[in-house]
Amino acid sequence: MDSANLVALSPTNALDERNIFAELESLELPLGTTLRQQPHSPQCHFATENTTNMAESEILECITEHERILQEIESTDTACVGPTLRSVYDDQPNAHKRFMEKLDVRIRNHDREIEKMCNFHHQGFVDAITELLKVRADAEKLMVQVTDTNRRLQDAGKEVTAQTEEMIRCRVQQRNIATTVEKLQLCIPVLEMYSKLKEQLDSKRYYAALKTMEQLENIYIPRVSKYKFCQIMAETLPKLREEIKEISMSDLKDFLESIRKHSDKIGETAMKQAQQHRTFNSAVQKQASMGYGKPLYRLNGKASSPQNGVDEEEEHDDEVLTAQDLVDFSPVFRCLHIYTVLGDRETFENYYRKQRRKQARLVLQPQSSMHETVEGYRKYFNQIVGFFVVEDHILHATQGLVTRAYIDELWNMALYKIIAVLRTHSSYCSDPDLVLELKNLIVIFADTLQGYGFPVNRLFDLLFEIRDQYNETLLKKWAGVFREIFESDNYSPIPVENEEEYKTVISRFPFHDAEIEKQQFPKKLPMSQSVPQVYIQVKEFIYASLKFSESLHRSSTEIDDMLRKSTNLLLTRTLSSCLQNLIKKPHIGLTELVQIIINTTHLEQACKYLEDFITNITNVSPETIHTTRLYGLSTFKDARHAAEGEIYTKLNQKIDEFIQLADYEWTMSESDGRASGYLMDLINFLRSTFQVFTHLPSNNNDHAAMSGKVAQTACMSACKHLSTSLTQMLLDSGLKQISMGAIQQFNLDVIQCELFASSEPVPGFQGDTLQLAFIDLRQLLDLFMVWDWSTYLADYGQPTSKYLRVNPSTALALLEKMKDTSKKNIIFSQFRKNDRDKQKLMETVVKQLRSLVNGMSQHT
Repeated sequence: MDSANLVALSPTNALDERNIFAELESLELPLGTTLRQQPHSPQCHFATENTTNMAESEILECITEHERILQEIESTDTACVGPTLRSVYDDQPNAHKRFMEKLDVRIRNHDREIEKMCNFHHQGFVDAITELLKVRADAEKLMVQVTDTNRRLQDAGKEVTAQTEEMIRCRVQQRNIATTVEKLQLCIPVLEMYSKLKEQLDSKRYYAALKTMEQLENIYIPRVSKYKFCQIMAETLPKLREEIKEISMSDLKDFLESIRKHSDKIGETAMKQAQQHRTFNSAVQKQASMGYGKPLYRLNGKASSPQNGVDEEEEHDDEVLTAQDLVDFSPVFRCLHIYTVLGDRETFENYYRKQRRKQARLVLQPQSSMHETVEGYRKYFNQIVGFFVVEDHILHATQGLVTRAYIDELWNMALYKIIAVLRTHSSYCSDPDLVLELKNLIVIFADTLQGYGFPVNRLFDLLFEIRDQYNETLLKKWAGVFREIFESDNYSPIPVENEEEYKTVISRFPFHDAEIEKQQFPKKLPMSQSVPQVYIQVKEFIYASLKFSESLHRSSTEIDDMLRKSTNLLLTRTLSSCLQNLIKKPHIGLTELVQIIINTTHLEQACKYLEDFITNITNVSPETIHTTRLYGLSTFKDARHAAEGEIYTKLNQKIDEFIQLADYEWTMSESDGRASGYLMDLINFLRSTFQVFTHLPSNNNDHAAMSGKVAQTACMSACKHLSTSLTQMLLDSGLKQISMGAIQQFNLDVIQCELFASSEPVPGFQGDTLQLAFIDLRQLLDLFMVWDWSTYLADYGQPTSKYLRVNPSTALALLEKMKDTSKKNIIFSQFRKNDRDKQKLMETVVKQLRSLVNGMSQHT
């Protein structure tokens, strides 16, 4: 192969000498072959000639630049030749052609050097090949000998090799067995612990299973962790832990559901025990107050007394149960231990408290009809007590699952809700017995929870609010009782036939009268049947009010004051209202009103006995100064005043009824010579009526003065009203004419009234005080009867005037009525001189009276 072919093999690497030598080494040249240089082609010769013909100045400039580029190409890696070659194209025009010429020159130089080197080393290469050919025959012989020797050696050591392999196999088996035994000794405890774990899980001993898992993970599995079954076992343990957590959480949920269902029973048991304890304490206190030498005692939950003589078997109480006896708390303890071992105790605590808060809200939510029966309240209290008894047990049986601060917070929330619920539902109760039972339940509820360390002062404060409501229901109930008593009363003195009946009455009502006691049977007591009945009912009210005040942890003095306040409300509001309504009833006549006055007087006297009664039942010393007194005195005084006013009103109404029966002939010429029938009936009615006032109580000077004052006031009021009614009858605007005969008839009636007043129908009036009620009417009638106008007009306005009480306007109105009558009779009397003079006088008097009336109006 010539030099041209060598150059063509790697045109891109012609300048790299190492690549050229590698190509030469790969050639298979026959020995003696020499490399020749290929003569230059005519094109290269033509290019050289053309290059030499270029201007000398351009050649000189390019030679230096091309040398630099070729040096960079030879000294630079092939990957970095690009920028250098780019500078060839960025040079002057025809620079590329000159560079190619320069490159060809450089290539030819290198070809010559390569050819010299190959010629220098070629002979040595040929000699080495000749030597190798000579050695080939010896090597083949040696190879045959070695192969034969190896065959014979293999045949000779075949048995030894078999025995050696058997020995090696036995040694390997022995080593494997030893290793296996060693590893099994490590694995067997792991498998035994895992088997134990499975048994514990099957028997639901989860806490022990967790301890076993902890030993497996920390002690046993690390020893054999490289085995697959251990890896599987290690991967299984977290899953088992999660299963245990889920199972324990499921048990906890079942436990929470269980205690929610059993809270009622737990609370009922706890409240029953608290009630038994309170009853026992009350019995001990009662026995101590009675001075027994040997107090009651309790053995094994049995109340006994040495004096009662009752066998223990007959007084056997139910076995005292606790929360643990009614509910199995092991699930919550087990779950707590499991979560503690798993390091997730906080999650468990938060879940437990959250669920219990939800249950608390459900427990505190009452039924809408709870206020209708006491069982509704009892069930509500039982559930709440059961809830907090469970929490108290959890507090003392565990460490930190619930804290005192958490329970206090829960109790404060519950107490706020309980008070709101009781305040709302108790307001719906209208039955005092139901309110009293509610109070007893609240007291037992408070005592029960107080025994577990919960503050209950706000519940007792609530009881005072409910006590006010209880008093309101009592007042409503007793208002109905009083109404029934008053409606069934006959308002007549109580008849007593014998000593037994008399003692029966005075045993019911504190009545003492020396004069009546001296009288022989049968006799009458001044009050009616309603008095002892009202007195007994007031005592019953005090008893009912006392029932609520018991067990409120208040002193006897405080209870005494509360009873007095309640009794005051009964007297001043309920009883007073019933009396006022009774007095205003239309069917109550004057006789009944008089009896009511008598009754209120005796009830007022009995108030001091009611105070003593309150002092006795509250065990307060009589010397104690009470902050509250009974207001019965003012209550019954107001009732008497109302009855007296009603007497006056009814008398006046009766008088008006008689007045309406009057039938005067106002144009009569002469009177009948006797008083009108309606007026005589009226006077007879007044006489019989005022005789009733003699029955008013006059046992002592105060009562005598009071009865006399009532009778006098009624009589004076009746006379004044009668006088006013008669005057209004004369001056009635509907009456247009009055004759002198009618005046005379009217005068006869007034005379009967004056005779009645002078007959002293009611003792106690001084002189002619009662007759003064008719003085205005008497002077007016005298003025017209005597026709003494000159005196009237002359003395008008003087204190000593005979007709001082005759008003000019009144006289003018009556005179004009008589004037109209005279005008009708003027036709028949115009020929009589006296009548004409009288007519002129009348006209003159009318004018003067009018001037007096006008003068009075101007003065006014």
